[in-house]
Amino acid sequence: MTPSPEALPPAEPPLLYLIKQLELAAKSRLDEVVQAHGITSVQYTALAVLARNPGLTAARLARNSFVRLQSMAQLVGALEARGLVERRRDPASRRQNLISITEEGRTVLEALAGPVAVIEAEMLAGMTRDQVTAFAATLTRMRHALSGTHPH
Repeated sequence: MTPSPEALPPAEPPLLYLIKQLELAAKSRLDEVVQAHGITSVQYTALAVLARNPGLTAARLARNSFVRLQSMAQLVGALEARGLVERRRDPASRRQNLISITEEGRTVLEALAGPVAVIEAEMLAGMTRDQVTAFAATLTRMRHALSGTHPH
């Protein structure tokens, strides 16, 4: 059952606005860090997804990287041209390719690990470990609530 808006305490400014502000601020900082390595924040996200999940289809990579499938072809092409990812035929379905990160791609991610951790530390400054854990759990519950999925 979906709660009515009247049942929830009002937030000022609205939480959706605050979430978007946080997203834009984080993306802006991430863009500053990754551009030194010649990639965009969206390309960084795709590389990070592939590091955790090698051999994804373009459709799955697009979903996990928060971009449209149409944008993914261009993004993968740019990463492939730089030698950061590679495509190979899916043995189970010859009509699609599987995309994986290369060693060069892993090297870029490793170089960015420290600067990205600094951004996250700055974002969470002033919060206790328990607050960070609770915040992460709350964000996860919110995502599941909006997507209609439930954690395992």
